Amino acid sequence: MRNITLIPGDGIGREISEAAKLVIEAAGVKINWDIANAGAECIEAKGTPLPEDVLDSVRKNKIALKGPITTPIGTGFRSVNVSLRKKLNLFANLRPAKTIKGVKSRYEDVDLIVVRENTEDLYAGIERQIDKDTAETIKIITRKASEKISEFAFQYAKNENRKKVTAVTKANICKLTDGLFLEASKKIAEKYPEIEYEEILVDNLCMKLVRDPSLFDVLLLPNLYGDIISDLTAGLIGGLGIAPGANIGENMAVFEPVHGSAPKMAGANKANPTAIILSGVLMLKHIKETKAADKIYKAISEVIKEGKEVTYDLGGNATTMQMAEAIAKRL
Repeated sequence: MRNITLIPGDGIGREISEAAKLVIEAAGVKINWDIANAGAECIEAKGTPLPEDVLDSVRKNKIALKGPITTPIGTGFRSVNVSLRKKLNLFANLRPAKTIKGVKSRYEDVDLIVVRENTEDLYAGIERQIDKDTAETIKIITRKASEKISEFAFQYAKNENRKKVTAVTKANICKLTDGLFLEASKKIAEKYPEIEYEEILVDNLCMKLVRDPSLFDVLLLPNLYGDIISDLTAGLIGGLGIAPGANIGENMAVFEPVHGSAPKMAGANKANPTAIILSGVLMLKHIKETKAADKIYKAISEVIKEGKEVTYDLGGNATTMQMAEAIAKRL
């Protein structure tokens, strides 16, 4: 029996989290779920959308599955997702994008991995108001963080039998910051001669991705570009509804869907649970429950391909839990 933190989140988070629990347990993995609540509804009770007990739970259990969380706009609170990653030093953001038969897309056989640095860049949140008409944000890139995320990307590529890592920057404009990121990437690439290494400017990458995604394999990016490109790669496979994610540190990891909390849909039981279930698949692989992970992925693929017991965005009429139950039944 393994202890894992479950952060249901808010909006549609609670519904899809329950769906993920159902499927993971149906795969035969024995988990004691440690429920930790975070999000907008915690502000009134605890004065913060990210209570300390949530962080303590993840620190204790080392692994968490997390639903989407709403960051209240105009309240002065920082993004819960960003805060969680920084406070737990979850330096690597992993976002696979893989085609699933039955999901409408213009592309076939997309299979990309986005590896995004998770702790610095413009997301460091260092801003100031210079005067009433001028504001400034400082972009932070360090050699240590850049080498760390590069090492993660190449090691992940090696472990997953990937052939190429592409470092993505705008180093022709941001010569010092993005230039430093490239220096770090090149240095780490030399340790992995069996893996092809290339560099590309982020705008050129966008054009080439939409023309032919098969040109790329593992994409290595600083924080901001990684955030944007991971949404683009999700679009290549049919949308955020099937896009899983992971935030990984040296001894902790939090797994979550890429999409947001969709508060207007909360309680409707219509949300597609695929992304959080696939995030659970990443989690199971991380904790060496590979057989269960593979079984779940196969069951999801079969249910979506059949197209009968899927949510409205996938062309069906099933509720969130009906789709989860269909996946569980396949297991």
